[in-house]
Amino acid sequence: MPEPVLLVDREGPIAMVTLNRPDQMNALNAELRIAIGETMAALEADPEIRAVIITGAGRAFCAGMDLKEIGGGSEGQTGYDLSVAGQDAMRAGFEDFSGPVIAAVNGAAATAGFELALACDLILVARGAKFLDTHARVGIVPGWGLSQRLPRRVGISRAKEISLSGNAVSAERAYEWGIANRICEPEALLAEARALASDMCSCVPDVMEQVKAMIDTGYSMHFDDAMAYELEVGIESSKQIDSAEIGKRRAAIMERGRKQ
Repeated sequence: MPEPVLLVDREGPIAMVTLNRPDQMNALNAELRIAIGETMAALEADPEIRAVIITGAGRAFCAGMDLKEIGGGSEGQTGYDLSVAGQDAMRAGFEDFSGPVIAAVNGAAATAGFELALACDLILVARGAKFLDTHARVGIVPGWGLSQRLPRRVGISRAKEISLSGNAVSAERAYEWGIANRICEPEALLAEARALASDMCSCVPDVMEQVKAMIDTGYSMHFDDAMAYELEVGIESSKQIDSAEIGKRRAAIMERGRKQ
């Protein structure tokens, strides 16, 4: 029996999703892309799962698209087909997941692999890993969000340096420039990702999800509109507050703060 191209390990409220084509550096072929979309939809529908970690098997996080499929591969897919399918998968699979999605980048994240990482809410990167946008060198225009997500993380000038040179961005520089939230030792990467996911899952479930949605929705708005949106959501949410329950949580938060 061939190995599945995607592995899912559930532990409490956290799902670890592993791209599992290590011999191809986890390149995204049709089978893997479909598996990612179906798996993320299933995890979103599972009330027990509140956070997802995505990583790669072997020495790479994801080397990008499987180039054999571009321009009339075995399925006759065009670059347009793949771009539309890729954007749909990124939005439906990652942006639409209610809880936090954490990319644990264990090795190279190139082109579509870089886009996959940027579609996640947070990025943890192992020392020695790197990010690359080689679209301009391969001769393919980005179609999965890289040209829009990257400038929003690092600024337009740095995004142009990364994308117009095609040069690798080290883990250290990725952290300095705001691509990655944290740098981890390779052997500690998954443990740190789990610890962060577990910490987030200790928040009030529906409120954590609502706060994530508010950040994402407001980020694309004009600032004044976003402030009005936050106020509207906040007023509606305040109607559901249980004062006694808030008091209990406040005591727990104060105790937590003393330990940090």
